[in-house]
Amino acid sequence: VQVVESGGGLVQAGGSLRVSCVASGIIFSTRRMDWYRQATGKQRELVAQISSDGTTAYADSVKGRFMISRDNAKNTVYLQMNSLKPEDTGVYYCRTTVWGDEYWGQGTQVTVSS
Repeated sequence: VQVVESGGGLVQAGGSLRVSCVASGIIFSTRRMDWYRQATGKQRELVAQISSDGTTAYADSVKGRFMISRDNAKNTVYLQMNSLKPEDTGVYYCRTTVWGDEYWGQGTQVTVSS
């Protein structure tokens, strides 16, 4: 199983960014996919989830600003981030589980300048 994130970068507050995650070695369409983030000196936190049936869930801090989606044909999950704030800065990680085993990507850095 391989999980690879991409699309991070530097953006000004109020701007938008989309990060992507490709997962291989799994039956992607059957897996729930999660986006987490970790700011420097803070614990990793769950940002958004999308189930195999397309049901989504978001952390309160990003509701109305972020949108998670998936393209099963491309084994890819996306996180569209709008109205970004400096507190959204961190490393964004993609995660999935298979038979109880967790698989994480290496993360992609998102930096929001004020």
